[in-house]
Amino acid sequence: MRTTDFSPLYRFSVGFDRMQRLVDAASRFDDAAYAYPPYNIEARGEDAYRITMTVAGFAEKDLDVTVTENTLVISGRKRDEDEGVSYLHRGIAGRAFERRFELADHIKVVGANLVNGLLHVDLVREVPEEKKPRTIAIGSRNPFKALTKKAA
Repeated sequence: MRTTDFSPLYRFSVGFDRMQRLVDAASRFDDAAYAYPPYNIEARGEDAYRITMTVAGFAEKDLDVTVTENTLVISGRKRDEDEGVSYLHRGIAGRAFERRFELADHIKVVGANLVNGLLHVDLVREVPEEKKPRTIAIGSRNPFKALTKKAA
């Protein structure tokens, strides 16, 4: 396993330690462990997204959607309702799962719905006004000259 050392970048940046966690998480990616349950990520507009996850057999009470800082965690734990049932074939997976999604800055989870065995989690990007690009008017007067006249 290869590790990446980001320490030289820390001399020129502030607050990017999250990047190292993302790279470490991506390097530990195990395809088999992340295959269940399957999901889609849709762009539903310029600033709107939807995660759709197949959760056949799970009820609303069996699912948990949690947001902590910039991480969305969707987990499911099926209650044992099948006691005393003898299956000849069991193809509908009902095993517990936990899936994590790293969210970019200013992404907010606005809702979750369970419809026909699909869990839909809606997200939007809400950039605060002070973070949006703005145009600065260019004037011809010297603002420092006006400040020195007031001080005198």
